[in-house]
Amino acid sequence: MVLVVLSSSKLHSAFWFCAPCYRNNQAHRNVNIIKCANKRTGKQRYPSEKKKMKSKHKDLLSTYSNDNTKFEGTWRLSNLAVPLDQDPGKDFLQVSDALLQEIAKLLKFPVASMLPREPFSVVRKSFDARKEPKFVHTVEMDVQKLLSLEPRSWDFISELQPKVGLVERVQDGGDFGDLMSIIRDCKENKEGVAEGENGHNILSKELYKTLDTRKPKIAVVGSGPSGLFAALVLGELGADVTLIERGQPVEQRGRDIGALVVRKILELESNFCFGEGGAGTWSDGKLVTRIGRNSGSVIAVMKTLVQFGATKQILIDGKPHLGTDRLVPLLRNFRQHLQDLGVTIKFGTRVDDLHIEDGRVLGVMVSESADEYRLRSQKLEYDAVILAVGHSARDIYQMLLTHNVELVPKDFAVGLRIEHPQELINKIQYAELASEVSHGRGKVPVADYKVANYIDKGDFNEPSDSMVENRSCYSFCMCPGGQVVLTSTSPSEICINGMSFSRRASRWANAALVVSVTKNDFEALNYYGPLAGVEFQREFERRAATMGGGNFVVPVQTVPDFLENKLSGTSVPLSSYRLGVKASNLNEFFPTHIIEALKHSLVTFDKELPGFICNEALLHGVETRTSSPIQIPRDADSYESTSVKGLYPVGEGAGYAGGIISAAVDGMHAGFAVAKKFNLFHEDIKSVLGKAHNAGLVKY
Repeated sequence: MVLVVLSSSKLHSAFWFCAPCYRNNQAHRNVNIIKCANKRTGKQRYPSEKKKMKSKHKDLLSTYSNDNTKFEGTWRLSNLAVPLDQDPGKDFLQVSDALLQEIAKLLKFPVASMLPREPFSVVRKSFDARKEPKFVHTVEMDVQKLLSLEPRSWDFISELQPKVGLVERVQDGGDFGDLMSIIRDCKENKEGVAEGENGHNILSKELYKTLDTRKPKIAVVGSGPSGLFAALVLGELGADVTLIERGQPVEQRGRDIGALVVRKILELESNFCFGEGGAGTWSDGKLVTRIGRNSGSVIAVMKTLVQFGATKQILIDGKPHLGTDRLVPLLRNFRQHLQDLGVTIKFGTRVDDLHIEDGRVLGVMVSESADEYRLRSQKLEYDAVILAVGHSARDIYQMLLTHNVELVPKDFAVGLRIEHPQELINKIQYAELASEVSHGRGKVPVADYKVANYIDKGDFNEPSDSMVENRSCYSFCMCPGGQVVLTSTSPSEICINGMSFSRRASRWANAALVVSVTKNDFEALNYYGPLAGVEFQREFERRAATMGGGNFVVPVQTVPDFLENKLSGTSVPLSSYRLGVKASNLNEFFPTHIIEALKHSLVTFDKELPGFICNEALLHGVETRTSSPIQIPRDADSYESTSVKGLYPVGEGAGYAGGIISAAVDGMHAGFAVAKKFNLFHEDIKSVLGKAHNAGLVKY
């Protein structure tokens, strides 16, 4: 795992910014921050956590008090550290000699060279550069295979003591495959009840039920991760699925993006936001998630991506990512599989309206995306509509309001994207190890960072200001070895993001530094109602376009100048943004409370990452689309809209996800929910879809 730097700082001061001596004035502030990531810090636990861990450990010991259970199934061995100089490097995913030594130490096996490698497999590998640089491994051990190859290990296994987070038994049924295999396994074994190899129930013919009549017709609107996985589930289960995408397939989309970057021609329906794969296609392809890396749902999604062409390394990396260059062929394979299932895919087709009668969706009105005035709109009838649009489909939000579909404003974050030379970030994080990066081809990963700062309203010298409130400022979508790109969907607006390729070999590192905003911020600019957040975004995207002078030129400012509220000149450091930059005073951009929050946090981040504030650090405006500004309420179990029957809002655009993996999982869950609704399989609380139920893919 590359360094993770977290801060939850609370600074107190009797004064605020006094330019131009801003940084000097910070010296005597009473600062209480988490130590720099290059220093080891012990993990603190609350008493309740300690009590919970102690109880869990006690349960483990009682569960495996019978020594015979130790000789069954798979055990997970965690926190096996191998020094950097003894490890082959980040791209080596097998059991090395040094790792075998660590396994032998844990098992107290006297001679590591006598241990066979075959029973051990690496399931997680992370890089830790703190104090003594090392790779930390998690390994799974097949006990029966080990005993068959090395019978003398019996005595050592019998002495093995389980410990939470270090030595644990992998639960039966936890070895989940890819999504297609899970569904097919259930379908192929529906003839009788039996016990599967992993202990999961297989459905009987009486419990399994398919439609003998017309297949349900399901429209999936949007081909981002949530739409693709919803279509995959329903296609595999036999529904008549139509996938509707306003943008173009990745091949044409790539050409349209090339025209934007080279000739500044913005295709309104095929760009960095719209098209096959969604906004995540031209991004870093991050696969990290906060919804549970080891959950059955996440594992199923990850293994499905591998089936479609992702490298198996994503299953092991502590911080898995794909990169745009790998996402493009993966999406082609995904598309081909859907078409082989009989899924109809309509690219360049925009959903103009929903056909609703008596509170139920009966279909959609569509037209060709190139038909700007929607003169040839046609009605398509469906039994259900899965709405899997991204957070930039603002016209869809407006259309939903005309049907009185409930939309709830949601907090999100806005800010600026900061860019540094990648070599500087490498040196900050790795010190003398920076030479080991080698533009993504070395032993250690390209360095990244993650910073966060909590800002108390007491830090401001104007507590009477109603807009001064507790906020968070944090890094978002950090792209090591990447570039800043334009994600505008209108020529009158500027919105940016970051992307990188699989090797992360660019000379720059960039990340958004964003500040949380709420309903109060929207109303301060006289934006009210369900779409207040959308109008708030537009306000600053238009300001950025004006400040840049038009033609997609982005306003920029060095960090020292931003902190001191000045412009040193018209020249600025080189930027990875290819459509042009213009030196501007970004202090004039956001309201004062957001600007001050950014400044406050930049100083804190510089204390954690010395050198973060430097003349080469360049701020770009503006980053507004960190997440959806609205949420579409739905039933927690059925995923159906609480406003309109037959409508299933899913993914990031509906306010239920925040990245590739979480969106894919949400779409997958929705796919199973719709399948249950239309009896594509029998709903039985105790036994439904075997592995899929055990994996948590089907909810009740």
